[in-house]
Amino acid sequence: MDPDFLNVFTQPAALNDLVAENVIAQGAKKRLIKPTSSNNPKLAELKLLLIDWINTTLKEEHIVVKSLEEDLYDGLVLHHLLENLGSLKLDVDRIALTEKKQRQKLTVILEAVAKCLQLEESQLKWSVESILTKDLLSTLHLLVAIAKHFEPKLAMPPNVQVETIIIENTSRGLKTANAVEYITENKENLEAQSNDDAFDELFSRAPDKVDAVKKVFLQFVNQHLGKLGVNVKDIQSQFADGVILLLLIGQLEGYFLNLRDFFLSPASTTEMLHNVNLALDLLTDGGLLKFSVNSE
Repeated sequence: MDPDFLNVFTQPAALNDLVAENVIAQGAKKRLIKPTSSNNPKLAELKLLLIDWINTTLKEEHIVVKSLEEDLYDGLVLHHLLENLGSLKLDVDRIALTEKKQRQKLTVILEAVAKCLQLEESQLKWSVESILTKDLLSTLHLLVAIAKHFEPKLAMPPNVQVETIIIENTSRGLKTANAVEYITENKENLEAQSNDDAFDELFSRAPDKVDAVKKVFLQFVNQHLGKLGVNVKDIQSQFADGVILLLLIGQLEGYFLNLRDFFLSPASTTEMLHNVNLALDLLTDGGLLKFSVNSE
């Protein structure tokens, strides 16, 4: 057995329970939430919200969910939920008592979910087997995906993440790896990514429009720096030493930068970097820069 496996849990009992409850076939992998994440307040908040959402949606059906793990694995709740949310008529039995029937029912339900949400098999973070075996991580991913599609206004807590362990049953024994997995959207990353994607697409797909964007920036800069008698003609070269950037920040924020704090006529790369770093610090302190920028 991989020696790292023993370090994942704070108590040996947790390890024994996990292995006993999760039989993993030879060559198969399974991703599980670590016991150390079970007390995560955001995770608890998400579970309560999903339970309340399901119970509110199915109130007229007189269905009450108390546990996501224990109440959704047989497909009954998911069946009613999809019929109520998407008016989907699924050709399955209302109640499936045997494991074989439950597996058949879940197959139909999850195929309907994938089709409705337009997801490829490679995009699915759940499976019939994981839902059937009461896997909480898979169940959460499934419910969040359904909620986002049918109830986009449902205020789910952002950035819900859990520590996970990936267990693989190899010919040499159990092999493990640790990871952090997001269940709800990481908004900070999404915002940064959306900004990056917009400019990346502009430069890669519409190079002819780059000059137009530069002109708009130049007009903006000169509109504010014209009061100082400064005229910028080339953004790439004239912003390199940090002087124009510092002057622009001062004008926009309405304060005077002491000439002793920066180099008005930098004579070396070190002095230029000093100016740029000062500008980046000012932007960060003002709450305008929320991602790291390499001053070089």
